Amino acid sequence: MRFEGKCVVVTGASSGMGRKIALDFAKEGATVVAVARRKERLDEIAAETEEFAGKILPYPGDVSKEEVCNGMVDYAVETCGKLDVLVNNAGIMDEFTPIGEMSNDLYERVMAVNLNGPIYAMRRAVQVMIEKGTKGNIVNVASIGGVRGCRAGIAYTASKHAIVGATKNTAYMYTANGIRCNVVCPGGVETEVMNSQKNISQFGMGRIMAGLDTSIPQGQPEDISSAVLYIASDDAKFMTGAEIVIDGGVSCN
Repeated sequence: MRFEGKCVVVTGASSGMGRKIALDFAKEGATVVAVARRKERLDEIAAETEEFAGKILPYPGDVSKEEVCNGMVDYAVETCGKLDVLVNNAGIMDEFTPIGEMSNDLYERVMAVNLNGPIYAMRRAVQVMIEKGTKGNIVNVASIGGVRGCRAGIAYTASKHAIVGATKNTAYMYTANGIRCNVVCPGGVETEVMNSQKNISQFGMGRIMAGLDTSIPQGQPEDISSAVLYIASDDAKFMTGAEIVIDGGVSCN
């Protein structure tokens, strides 16, 4: 078990990629602080770990709030005495909205979850890792929208490019402290996030779909989870500041 005795925080853990990531860490022996807004979902996945080597501790909260990001990290330290791994997975879409149609409310909402939350969490995680002398690990979840910015809405694209940049900066700044920071950039993955899109921009969607190779199948949550666990493990001890694209070849077109 690669994560026996390790303490891990996973955001966006109530469904999709985050749920799978949290469960897989627990299977490998970790104590996982699972963070999301839906407490009932967190309680369900915590119950699934009763026979696992590790366990899941629900921590309900909205990661767009600084106090929640600080609180989840502090809770991990209070519970485990340290924080080994932070996975910033929580994220929302922007209805494929181009800049000419974007409202301030949409922009601020997307940036609050996709960028501000991870930044708050990374700041507190780095502080406690240095304080505890932990050679910690941060894995951010961005998107191919943060690598190839033309096939998403403006707010989502901006937030994911920013996370890629924040990852590289953090990796560079804290290499001497033994803190690694990497980012995975998934393509299309079968999750609930698309179901939350209620007011899709028809113009934006049309531009995104133009010339898109629809023959490439969508990924599954386990495709992303396996990469996250590898990056967070000692198997990847020399990897930091890397952006890992996991998209089934979409970005090769």
